[in-house]
Amino acid sequence: MKKCRITVVRQTVYEDLMAQYENPIEHACDMRVGQVFIANGWQRPEGLCLSAWESMSAFVMALAHGGGDFYDGWMRNPRSAMISCNDGFRPVSFLIEALDEEAD
Repeated sequence: MKKCRITVVRQTVYEDLMAQYENPIEHACDMRVGQVFIANGWQRPEGLCLSAWESMSAFVMALAHGGGDFYDGWMRNPRSAMISCNDGFRPVSFLIEALDEEAD
């Protein structure tokens, strides 16, 4: 089983949807563009949002076990996936890449 690198590549904020539908909240997301996490096989990296992990864990599991080439050539690098969290107001996009390094 391999380790996987998870990189925060973009965060979008939909102010109009927030104003119309969301109850005001003080703190919603700790992810920052450029932030990198290393998944040790299928284990959620410390500090990675649980909701984001639930959106991507199946892809991390597949990549960690040598899978890839999702959706018949979707990604240029077949050992990667681009996944967004399920926050409809401020979705965060993550690039997940299988590493050559073995998990502990």
